[in-house]
Amino acid sequence: MGFSNEQLERYSRHIILKEIGVKGQKKLLDARVLIIGAGGLGAPAAMYLAAAGVGTIGIVDGDVVELSNLQRQIIHTTADVGKAKVQSAKETIETMNPDITVHTYQTYVHSQNILELIKDYDFIIDGTDNFPAKFLINDACVMAKKPFSHAGILQFQGQLMTYVPGEGPCYRCIFRDPPPENAVPSCKEAGVIGVMGGVIGSLQAMEAVKYIVGVGELLTGCMLTYDALKMKFRKVELPEHVPDCPVCGEHPTITQLIDYEQKSCRILSEGKN
Repeated sequence: MGFSNEQLERYSRHIILKEIGVKGQKKLLDARVLIIGAGGLGAPAAMYLAAAGVGTIGIVDGDVVELSNLQRQIIHTTADVGKAKVQSAKETIETMNPDITVHTYQTYVHSQNILELIKDYDFIIDGTDNFPAKFLINDACVMAKKPFSHAGILQFQGQLMTYVPGEGPCYRCIFRDPPPENAVPSCKEAGVIGVMGGVIGSLQAMEAVKYIVGVGELLTGCMLTYDALKMKFRKVELPEHVPDCPVCGEHPTITQLIDYEQKSCRILSEGKN
């Protein structure tokens, strides 16, 4: 399939990059990325992936837009308050780039639906803000052999890592189990600077683009942390292999997906709670 004149102009800045070119842009247009959570992280990730020409984007979120979301969830506007986040996100993406097919799933992820949700996608972005959901996404992606980008933000801090099957540790290799309930404050309790979602969510989109095109070094085997107050990034090397990891280790003990709490069945958009 060739590019239309409009596509050649739209993606011209990609096409002139030797690392992307026509072949790389074709890979982006053929790619399918699922974003779980249309909030502080998912919003900028979705917008940059749509602008980049990722041909199919899926968005999972069961929430509606609230006024307090707008400080950081830039895919939504004041006129969207009360609207389903997946619908708001779909409308923004389709206005931005008519090349993109958007699939929406107005639901919360849980152990019974997540494997079905991720099965047709090439790369998964975790844009959630609660630990039960993050562990669920990790375990499902490991079991289904799906690459994904993990990220988290709080106050002026952010972190992200990328999991690719067979190429480095998973999230559970580093954080064995979810922390006790209420041990870590939420964004609602502790606050979050709105721009942090843009910084870290955009980096998640970059990881997805690099994976799809097959260029550069991914954050496999590394955790990238960011302190906005000190304007300092730090790349922390992670173990290459964790043989006793309960989900991706040599003798897995977690062979079925776990809903740690009843509320783990909800996807809480990044920064809402």
